[in-house]
Amino acid sequence: MPRFFKRLSEGVFDLNDLADQTHALAKFIDEAARQYKLKRDKVVAVGYSNGANIAASLLILRPEALAGAVLFRPMVPFTPGAMPKLEGKPILVLAGSHDRMVSGKDTLALTDIFDKSGADVTLRWAEATHAMAVEELTATREWLSQRFP
Repeated sequence: MPRFFKRLSEGVFDLNDLADQTHALAKFIDEAARQYKLKRDKVVAVGYSNGANIAASLLILRPEALAGAVLFRPMVPFTPGAMPKLEGKPILVLAGSHDRMVSGKDTLALTDIFDKSGADVTLRWAEATHAMAVEELTATREWLSQRFP
């Protein structure tokens, strides 16, 4: 299955490849922002599962790359040695209460990393599995329109 970075097994990431791909994605965002004259304060990652994991990695390793993020069913990509500087950066984490791939404990660990880094974290739980629920899309649209008008 195509992914943004290699994994060793389900839920176990190749941390070297994750770091390499995270830095490559940050470089791509920088180049695209210059080429297309994007407003950097409006560049928001929206990722589901593996896409949410690399977006979380971007927030930890390269917080300057994003103005914020919407993360559907993310895992903790790795435990940072030092907390990133995410002061006030809006991050929406959407978790499924019946998700068998991402435990509630992992979701709370990730939001804790963001909280300790000063981010403005919103955690929403849906009565859902790893799949997204329709009401989460509505909530995401509202959240984005309030924070990135």
